[in-house]
Amino acid sequence: MLTAFARAFRTPDLRKKLLFTLGIIVVYRVGTHIPIPGVNYKAVQTCVTEASGNQGLFGLVNMFSGGALLQITIFALGIMPYITASIILQLLTVVIPRLEALKKEGQSGTAKITQYTRYLTVALAILQGTGLVATARTGALFSGCTAAGSIVPDPSIFVTITMVICMTAGTCVVMWLGELITDRGIGNGMSILMFISIAATFPSALWAIKKQGTLADGWIEFGTVILVGLVMVALVVFVEQAQRRIPVQYAKRMIGRRSYGGTSTYIPLKVNQAGVIPVIFASSLLYIPALVAQFAGGNSGWKQWVETNLTKGTHPVYITLYFLLIVFFAFFYVAISFNPEEVADNMKKYGGFIPGIRAGRPTAEYLSYVLNRITWPGSLYLGLIALVPTMALAGFGASQNFPFGGTSILIIVGVGLETVKQIESQLQQRNYEGFLR
Repeated sequence: MLTAFARAFRTPDLRKKLLFTLGIIVVYRVGTHIPIPGVNYKAVQTCVTEASGNQGLFGLVNMFSGGALLQITIFALGIMPYITASIILQLLTVVIPRLEALKKEGQSGTAKITQYTRYLTVALAILQGTGLVATARTGALFSGCTAAGSIVPDPSIFVTITMVICMTAGTCVVMWLGELITDRGIGNGMSILMFISIAATFPSALWAIKKQGTLADGWIEFGTVILVGLVMVALVVFVEQAQRRIPVQYAKRMIGRRSYGGTSTYIPLKVNQAGVIPVIFASSLLYIPALVAQFAGGNSGWKQWVETNLTKGTHPVYITLYFLLIVFFAFFYVAISFNPEEVADNMKKYGGFIPGIRAGRPTAEYLSYVLNRITWPGSLYLGLIALVPTMALAGFGASQNFPFGGTSILIIVGVGLETVKQIESQLQQRNYEGFLR
């Protein structure tokens, strides 16, 4: 593997792409440490230190921003608005016929949808930036911190607007950096930035577990967590690569003097067809009532119930709802992202068929049957992986934001595999061996 890395850097154009990607990553990480105007930086640092390992409701968003959210920097919102906008557009494509028609137009339609995604990203950045400034100004961003009330010392409208504009501009810059990586670097730009944001929180999270440990000055807990993390990575890699291959045979056709078809291929149906999207959906849905209860006045019964059951990751009600939502969204996302009838029609159009299954409707029913069967273990796997930090590692001082669990490990493994595959394909184009012998 090290030899393959050395060969990658010896190839001039591949080396240029890798160095360009690394340069953009450095710029992104520098931006996550530049505070926006109007913020008391000393008060923020005091509250971040006091809230270490207990990030509350903002843990998920803070993880996606690489720790920049709680630091209230120019990249505080990170890529979360873009991720949300992409998911919303993907769901609307199924509902709105105009977007569905654009998706079928090819490259021009995809460019139009990307433009809509950018506009929606800016709107969401303004909305989320306003919410973050309001939360920081009231002191709710760091509940329990003695300096929480002095994070934004000037509550004037001008300062608030300036802060929101800076964070929105930061989100636009992050979006631009991601597109630069996609065009001129290696891998998908947004995925790479997401990977870096999550990986950047690993050292501090692991060191916090070591400091909270009691056995052998915390080293036993630290080593156990590292071991469990490696086992989880191996499990996630195994399941993410697992797929059910549906054989497809294409009949031979004569067009003029040439014969076409007569080949056999397969349709790869992944066990985890939905990826990490169900976990993000479930986390976001459970985040909404807790956030509403945090800003609601008074002390009503529903607010007390939400604060008791939905703000603590170890509560049985939270665990049950989280698991059920992940399973539901796994089936929901697979249903909207893979259309068996469309696949069956395309196969029939080009003379393809599954051996033993008639073309047309029987093929669509067979694909739907197989997809439902493999989605069950995939959805249960997602739910268990997401709940590992809550259930199995609570004794080591971990929380639902533990780095080796849930959303973070799925994204790290998924992006890592895709990026390595891209580098490997570039090496194989130049007659080099890849990473896998």
